[in-house]
Amino acid sequence: MSSRNSQANKAAARERLRAEREAQAKKDKIRRQVIVGVGVVAALGLAGGIAYGVMKANEPDHWEKAAKAELVKPKNTEGEDGTTVVVGKADAKKTLELYEDSRCPACAAFEQAAGEQIKKDVDAGKYKLQYVGATFIDNAVKGEGSKNALSALGAALNVSPEAFLQYKGALYSKEQHPEETDDSFAKDDYLLKVADTVPALKGNAEFKKAVEDGTYDRWALEMSKAFDKSGVKGTPTLKMDGKKIDTPQTAEQFTAAIDKALQG
Repeated sequence: MSSRNSQANKAAARERLRAEREAQAKKDKIRRQVIVGVGVVAALGLAGGIAYGVMKANEPDHWEKAAKAELVKPKNTEGEDGTTVVVGKADAKKTLELYEDSRCPACAAFEQAAGEQIKKDVDAGKYKLQYVGATFIDNAVKGEGSKNALSALGAALNVSPEAFLQYKGALYSKEQHPEETDDSFAKDDYLLKVADTVPALKGNAEFKKAVEDGTYDRWALEMSKAFDKSGVKGTPTLKMDGKKIDTPQTAEQFTAAIDKALQG
């Protein structure tokens, strides 16, 4: 092989090596760009996800929105915010104040013992009943059941005072009232199921719509504020014309306590 051919072969080999190195360098550059691009996209996606999560976390929840919604007062209420709920004959001279939280197990026990007697007394004109609803259990054990049930009671009150009392009794009944930590009242379906046991509410389209639409959610919050302002610390609490009555455990004890209070 001549010296000239040898040099030409070496030059060609060097050229091939240079071309291969350039091609590999281009591939490496493209790979690095892809990796960087994917990293940027992932970082942007992560940042976007975090921003979206923060935004959702800062959005007001249902009840925060309800607090700013238009106030719709149920029929058969009085007062500026409709939070004065008095049931009974207008000529009844005495008023029994009853403070309750729908999730309260002690309230359920009281209603199961004395609820029917209260309705009989009110129908007979023995006294009027003023109801004040609380929602503090939602904060104590977490949940929305107290507020949601109170809103549904507003929907029942809008139907009639009698439907309100019957529905309240149904919610507190042994068969329907959940454990304090069970937030069943937060579910509209459950509240409507209980309502089916009340003749005036069963199949009542207006009542059903009010419960599902949360028509009286704002009213429930205003009623809860009225309870907070009352100074009452627990439920059930009974007062006759402002004077506290020890909570009785049986219907007989209730009647005795009421008769004594009526004389005072």
